[in-house]
Amino acid sequence: MPDLILSDIHANREALDAVIEDASGLYDRVLCLGDVVGYGADPNYVTEWARQNAAIVIRGNHDRVCVGLDPVGMYNPAARASAEWTRTVLEPANAAFLERLARGPLRVASDSSAGFDLVHGSPADEDEYLIHPGDVEQLRSSLDTQLTFFGHTHVQGGFLMTRAGTRRIFPGMESTLQLGPDHFYLVNPGSVGQPRDMNPRAAYAIYTPETRTVEYRRVRYNHARTAEKILEAGLPPSLAMRLHEGT
Repeated sequence: MPDLILSDIHANREALDAVIEDASGLYDRVLCLGDVVGYGADPNYVTEWARQNAAIVIRGNHDRVCVGLDPVGMYNPAARASAEWTRTVLEPANAAFLERLARGPLRVASDSSAGFDLVHGSPADEDEYLIHPGDVEQLRSSLDTQLTFFGHTHVQGGFLMTRAGTRRIFPGMESTLQLGPDHFYLVNPGSVGQPRDMNPRAAYAIYTPETRTVEYRRVRYNHARTAEKILEAGLPPSLAMRLHEGT
């Protein structure tokens, strides 16, 4: 039963639609690692899609701040402006859905293999950024599942932990990752709606428990239209401009 793994959609309708079209027929279940909203101009569209189609959605930091669970003062000016705008336009049912999202880590059962965890930032802290191998190495003693999916950094790839140490996983070199039986993996599907790995294409992953494989995928979308809608909404221009370069 393949799973479609999404993260950091960030209210980007065009990117989400492109991912769903590209992944058509490849999955049976949708799992989302949070940050459904924030930054983009279509928070109601993407939230309604998640409500109707995702089997599991865990909360991200932008989901919390956009419904008032966190103060906006801790965010940079662009993110703060986006959160304040999102609060004003979210339909009540969508806001209620985001307020009720579960906090990671969340264990997902699998019929054909051991279960795996979903987190937004890291297994230790939902707001922690896992950027360098050293960030992950500190988690070694606390991991109790061999596979964890995480988001938050907007960088597709992840980390492989072996007895010899921890190394980065680069999707350009390993577009399909075969999970070994003796290692620990922290896998980032990348960001659907705001990639930050110098690649503007929407990112996602397909996990197949039966074969223990993760396929990293990218798809082009109309980021010019997404940027145009951000500007039309009166949101900070920086949120539109970064979409063109994937930064």
